[in-house]
Amino acid sequence: MFDKLMEAQQKAGEVKQRLDAITVTGTAEGGKITVKSNGNKVIQSVTIDADFYKDADKEELEELLVVAINKAIEQAENLSQIEMAAMTQAMLGGMGGLGNLFGK
Repeated sequence: MFDKLMEAQQKAGEVKQRLDAITVTGTAEGGKITVKSNGNKVIQSVTIDADFYKDADKEELEELLVVAINKAIEQAENLSQIEMAAMTQAMLGGMGGLGNLFGK
């Protein structure tokens, strides 16, 4: 059982590395605000169109930043769930089902 747990930890580490290498994007106001995150939900950059920035008021800018950030995080979360589900499926298939995980 210990070997199976070690294998699961190794696979989870591999998934994390893959997610670190993937970039997702959240936008607001038709792309005038862009937030980039990796698949592990770490924000990598925020870009605001210069013309939009000049004309936007503080409240509008703050609200739209929240929208763009949440869109990026939502995409990263969806991607993470897909990767983890694929890893779990591969692990369970490779172990002959859940029963083997618990030594039955």
